[in-house]
Amino acid sequence: MAEAYDAIDVIRSKRDGEHLSDEKIDWVIDAYTRGVVAEEQMAALAMAIFLNGMERREIARWTSAMIASGERMDFAALSKPTTDKHSTGGVGDKITLPLAPLVASFGVAVPQLSGRGLGHTGGTLDKLESIPGWRADLSNAEMMSQLEDVGAVVCAAGSGLAPADKKLYALRDVTGTVEAIPLIASSIMSKKIAEGTAALVLDVKTGAGAFMREEADARELARTMVDLGTDAGVTTVALLTDMSTPLGRTVGNALEVRESVEVLAGGGPADIVELTTALAREMLAAAGKKDVDVEAALADGRAMDTWKEMIRAQGGDPDAPLPIAAHTQEIRAEADGVVTALDALQVGVAGWRLGAGRSRPGEAVQAGAGVELHRVVGETVHAGDVLATLHTDTPDRFERAVESIDGAWTIRADAAERQRSIVLDRIA
Repeated sequence: MAEAYDAIDVIRSKRDGEHLSDEKIDWVIDAYTRGVVAEEQMAALAMAIFLNGMERREIARWTSAMIASGERMDFAALSKPTTDKHSTGGVGDKITLPLAPLVASFGVAVPQLSGRGLGHTGGTLDKLESIPGWRADLSNAEMMSQLEDVGAVVCAAGSGLAPADKKLYALRDVTGTVEAIPLIASSIMSKKIAEGTAALVLDVKTGAGAFMREEADARELARTMVDLGTDAGVTTVALLTDMSTPLGRTVGNALEVRESVEVLAGGGPADIVELTTALAREMLAAAGKKDVDVEAALADGRAMDTWKEMIRAQGGDPDAPLPIAAHTQEIRAEADGVVTALDALQVGVAGWRLGAGRSRPGEAVQAGAGVELHRVVGETVHAGDVLATLHTDTPDRFERAVESIDGAWTIRADAAERQRSIVLDRIA
């Protein structure tokens, strides 16, 4: 059977700054998924999109074509509304862990299909897999049952959702086109829309430890994704949040689970609590539950009860001791003053070098490895104070981790103590 278009014609159209028609977009995504459009041809098209951009209609059509390449989930059979959250990823971003059970404790279903980490940003599944017995892989039937019974599920996304995106994502990684906003937005939103949730809250991060370092780029990405969700009939809102410094006081897998449990017990770092409750309010409002007291659900144990049910439902023991790394090393302050900056990227790379992250897909991670922060932005420090504790099972990793974290703290004698604001803006 003859193909409707020729890949070279589609590449030339975008290379020359033209808008791609709906028919061309539908064809090129389908043909790429079938293997008719070669990898080098899609690489050329991705670069043309990176250089010349796409208009809103093109991005919406590209997204829907990627959704159409695979299966779609449907939560209509559930007795409760669904709402979901997606974060663009950052250092110490364990927000999904306390957030999913917190929102579910109000009678809303939270299907969190998550991934594993690569490089300096940790994956939610890696964190949860540090809990003894917990498993990430669920069938669709198990997932639906858990959403109905418990309300929250965090699990691996099935390979059937947006398979075109999986191919294209790997290609963008090796062709210098990862940062193309139309391709980032359509990649994230094709999976989220295919997951079938009725409402979606996006946590779009900006700053040193974020995927989008510049605020203007993060804002454009947030606006593009909100438009895509809205056009697809999904109630979508985005929060623009600060990732110039790590979230909370831990970076790693078991370390971040421990901190998440502290939040669910009514404690935990102020920035984690602030972002968790802000996102929870947005998710609940999008699901039709407005003016709810999310702080009360953390204080009275409801969210913790849901967390324990969620972990048990996936084979984990929420009361089991978490893994602890065999070796630690301290980083100490050399001067007095107030911490005015703490570079998220440097801390993230240190955690990765200690064994908390991976360099390539499929590589094993250490459950107990990571960085524990004792002094963060806005806090007073004296020379000799411990700034951080490094954790690893392999002590020969310390040297390179210390190299990467050296100079991460900016300490000034003339600065005053202050609290940072996490949520920078709301985009709807």
